[in-house]
Amino acid sequence: MLDECMEGLAIRPEGTYVDVTFGGGGHSRAILSHLNKYGKLLAFDQDADARQNAIDDKRFVFIDQNFRYLKNFCRLHHAIPVDGILADLGVSSYQFDEAERGFSIRFDAELDMRMNRQSPLTAKEVVNCYPEAELHRIFGIYGEIQNAKSLASTIATARLHQPIITVADLKNVIAARIPKGKENKYLAQVFQALRIEVNQELEALKQFLVQSAEVLESGGRLVVMSYHSLEDRLVKNYIGKGKFSGEVEKDLYGNDNKPFDAVSRGAITASEEEIKINNRARSAKLRIAVKK
Repeated sequence: MLDECMEGLAIRPEGTYVDVTFGGGGHSRAILSHLNKYGKLLAFDQDADARQNAIDDKRFVFIDQNFRYLKNFCRLHHAIPVDGILADLGVSSYQFDEAERGFSIRFDAELDMRMNRQSPLTAKEVVNCYPEAELHRIFGIYGEIQNAKSLASTIATARLHQPIITVADLKNVIAARIPKGKENKYLAQVFQALRIEVNQELEALKQFLVQSAEVLESGGRLVVMSYHSLEDRLVKNYIGKGKFSGEVEKDLYGNDNKPFDAVSRGAITASEEEIKINNRARSAKLRIAVKK
């Protein structure tokens, strides 16, 4: 939904923008194409591999950090306030396609799943070292898996006999727990849960959303694309309520006390044409907000 993202940002040619999920650089290149010589773009990515896609343009600054540090690095680069922020959440296509990263169920590799390879926690450590109750929590909340308790028990029992090192090891261990006919969906949920835990994705997203309100100019745009309900719920709640749970708070005059107003009613989804070209787009939800 590149066009929808650019439209959502409502780019001013001389403005300052932030792409907090640089990845392959497609969104950043599109933003730069809308900027004049006075415009500026900061791009964040904690994955060292993303640096090889950095753009040779004096208007562009690459920041090799997680977007949870948005405010600190915008301040460091004298880029507060900014006119727009774009986030395309989740794992990038090239991360999925690199077998050794362990993100994909399509390849056999060591269980890793770190977006930042300097991080000490891997999926292998989660699977082999986390208490059974903690595995139950992760699979139930982050993977939304119905048989999360028995799945956790199966893993905890299996690892007593032999460590679970690779993607193939994990798939073999949990094979009996996978509902017939739903193998791919179930495995995707298991891998999603592990990836979220390894990268602390939901906590990072919360920190990013709060900071986005602090660095955006009044009238600036926040554009966020998410790919599963946990992320989308956090984005929806923060835009709609200014908080992640509970009801919106009121000020002394009865006005909603929240930093954003939603630009569109509900989430924007991909067209049938785009889904045919990019199957990943079928689960994408785009939300656009304007800073008050």
